[in-house]
Amino acid sequence: MKLCVIGLGRFGYQVATGLAENGVEVMAIDSNESIVASIRDQVTQAVCLRVTDEAALRNLGVDEMETVIVALAENYAQSILITALLKKHLKVPTVIARAINDIHAEILTLIGADRTILPEKEIGMRLADSLSSPFPDLVRLSKDFSVTPLDTPESFIGKTIHGLDLTHRFQVTCIGIKQGEAILPPHPEYVIKAGDKIVCAGNTEDLERLAEE
Repeated sequence: MKLCVIGLGRFGYQVATGLAENGVEVMAIDSNESIVASIRDQVTQAVCLRVTDEAALRNLGVDEMETVIVALAENYAQSILITALLKKHLKVPTVIARAINDIHAEILTLIGADRTILPEKEIGMRLADSLSSPFPDLVRLSKDFSVTPLDTPESFIGKTIHGLDLTHRFQVTCIGIKQGEAILPPHPEYVIKAGDKIVCAGNTEDLERLAEE
């Protein structure tokens, strides 16, 4: 799997190096020579060029990438131009574009971005969730549906996952058992032990009701 990251500011740099650490082949592109030099040893290929140069991008093989991440955002016009170039001219199958506000995201979507991300907004929402809910590790998949590990109520210890009947009693689903840093598949006959955490998915209000058990 090979991905391309265009724009190596703080966000793009972290995405590129994070992908490389996860074993992904990464082509990192930026117009700043010093930034490109600093990341060269951490990714598969690092290139300094004018990021809106269609011919140069094509020569690098960007048009053959399955996914390109446009990490630029501060320059509205440039991020929009690159996204349009990648989708309309280079025919990249998947373009993920960073936006800095909702209007920017809407424009990027209109010109073809397959996915837009607003890192600051998403991080802010996660922080708000962790401070305002009883679940510090809550992952919100939609406004009302979330996934979170829960401390196992004492009454659950010694019972099997099947015996807990969480779907019927609380309208939530156990999707894993967390032991330390490991998460195990939730076999129906697994017997809950002291210290286990049950990873559950469901409506946030139902998860809160389960946490109060």
